[in-house]
Amino acid sequence: VVIFYFLLIRPQMKEQKRRKEMLGAVKKHDRVITNGGIHGVVVAVNDMDVTLKINEGNNVRVKFTRSAIATILQDENAAEKA
Repeated sequence: VVIFYFLLIRPQMKEQKRRKEMLGAVKKHDRVITNGGIHGVVVAVNDMDVTLKINEGNNVRVKFTRSAIATILQDENAAEKA
């Protein structure tokens, strides 16, 4: 039982905690990728939904649930300043 806990349950709990923190940290102007592979920039955030701008030229905006966000991309400007 102890081995099972350390090999399966504990890593899964850590991953869930990391994901929850990442989704809670989403803010306006973040570059994100959704679970469906759509790249966009966050233009609005509320409790359950996130609105992404996915096309600059046509100003295309799409609303997703927060849980649809797979990852937050690092800003190139922030990386250069660090």
